[in-house]
Amino acid sequence: MEEEIKCAVCKQFFTNPVLLPCYHAICLGCAIQHQQTVQNLEASDSIDNVDADKLSVLSETDSGVVCSSRPCSYIGSLGYQAQSPPSNSLCFSLPCPVCKKATFFDEQGAKNLPSFNLMKRIVEKYCESRDIGSKCELCESVARDATIFCDQCQVFYCDACKVKCHPMRGPLLKHSLISPHQGRILLKNRQAQKAKSCESGRCFDHPNELLSHYCLLCRYPLCGFCVEEQRHGSHDIQPLSSICKASKTELSQSLQQLSEKARAVTEFIQRLKAASEKLNASCEEIETAISIQIGAIIEALKAREQELIGFVRQDRDSKVRRLKEQVSTCTGKLQKTTGLMQFCIEALKETDPSTFLQVSTMLVHRVSSLDITWQNEMATLSSRITPTLDLELDSDSVVRSVELLNFSRMKPPSAPFLIQEECVAENNSITVAWLSHPPAFVEGYVLELDDGSGGTFREVYVGKETVCTVDGLHFNSLYQTRVKAFNSCGEGPYSEIIGLHTAEGKDDKGWSMYVDHQRSWFMHCNVHADRSDGGITSGSTVGILLDLDRRQLSFYINDEPQGPVAFTDLHGVFYPAISINRNVTVTLHTALDPPATDTDDSGNEEDKNRD
Repeated sequence: MEEEIKCAVCKQFFTNPVLLPCYHAICLGCAIQHQQTVQNLEASDSIDNVDADKLSVLSETDSGVVCSSRPCSYIGSLGYQAQSPPSNSLCFSLPCPVCKKATFFDEQGAKNLPSFNLMKRIVEKYCESRDIGSKCELCESVARDATIFCDQCQVFYCDACKVKCHPMRGPLLKHSLISPHQGRILLKNRQAQKAKSCESGRCFDHPNELLSHYCLLCRYPLCGFCVEEQRHGSHDIQPLSSICKASKTELSQSLQQLSEKARAVTEFIQRLKAASEKLNASCEEIETAISIQIGAIIEALKAREQELIGFVRQDRDSKVRRLKEQVSTCTGKLQKTTGLMQFCIEALKETDPSTFLQVSTMLVHRVSSLDITWQNEMATLSSRITPTLDLELDSDSVVRSVELLNFSRMKPPSAPFLIQEECVAENNSITVAWLSHPPAFVEGYVLELDDGSGGTFREVYVGKETVCTVDGLHFNSLYQTRVKAFNSCGEGPYSEIIGLHTAEGKDDKGWSMYVDHQRSWFMHCNVHADRSDGGITSGSTVGILLDLDRRQLSFYINDEPQGPVAFTDLHGVFYPAISINRNVTVTLHTALDPPATDTDDSGNEEDKNRD
């Protein structure tokens, strides 16, 4: 886990870690040292166009006055439009050492960044478990080992920083200086007492109030007074404990999936190691066959015999080296995955919901992204395992053509075998994975699929990859699939046939209208309703009106209502989507004025008619 808890700048364990808007961490000292001064930024400058997360340097009323930013208050997360600071302002920028995104600050610079409490606690626990000494908290560059701890200042000092920042004179003469080990014990006891005295953190804006809610739009914990404030009036507010529980559940599920991938990688590494042993056995078999054939030939062939054996061993050594490289690569990636898993497990132990939610989204994203990366890389690496040598000695013409004696390397490949545990169906797509059958030499594969109803097979993929995903299939259908390999000598036999069943296709989270050239109907939860005559042709305009005030969804064709109000009593978050047939072109226009028939007057008239 050390890679997860080391600063990307100083390469040391995090000291006073702070959290950037991109969810990457950095030591506060490193952030201050590497921040850059930006002066006289004009309104026409391209700050808005920079692919960066910007820390709020404006007041929340967008008055344009530069002020100190509230921790975790980012323009992007609050839904405000990012603006450039006034032209006469002085601000700082800091590029993230990991993703290179720039963050902009007011005159306080990197000191505005929120403290990464979860990272700090995990580092402390990790160092304590391995008896790793504390680092100085005031070093401007690389943090040196701390030699003392001030009980009053609650700061770890190295010898140089002690002389510079904590001289033993004046009021500092009465401070109690103890060893770093004793300081860690004191801090741990105080943190335990603090955690015992209050179940959650205090509100930043209302220090006397406990954090009890969470704003899903701002991604920020709130107290009761914050909930009543106007800036969160239209936001989705949820209890802090329930959001934390849901986020931990999501991370746990993603972590479980990644754990399964890590277990599969461990098994794959064992297969790689076993393949090396099989290569040696295959090499011995070929050596024996060569010796038997060469023994019946005159002494002039002995030199050629040694050359052939050397060629076999050279091929073996080459493949063994490649296998070792794969083992090394997989082992390195597995260590990174294990480090992330351990870090996530430590994060799941965090009892402070506010602290955990600070990084939960980032951790879920990283675990999910690493899960997908493993799936792609494993598919690529699996195709490279060849535990035998593709060599076959042709001795028919050896007596007549000693000088032409060589290996007959190519032959049609054997049937591939499907990896059943990796062949899956999801929604209306299927994924098929396979491996070549050693010792076949393969130049490519042909994947075939039937029509989902027991019809004839058709080619859906030709190439060198050993995993393929086929999209756009029918729901609730059983598809038969098979694969064969080929090389320059010809095609090999088909693999076994495997059946994959697509999902039933229920759309319990979708509200839509199906329309063709002559009629339409509304669809939800796999149920059709309210069929209406009249369809679309070339040049037709289809309108969709989502009325969040009335919580209803309506459809229009050429500015005329298509059937009644389609759906009512809608709640939640909505995402627009459209599905079209092939050879169809559409133009999408958003944020149009609502139809005249949906004004307040017409709405009242509809209410009257409904009554």
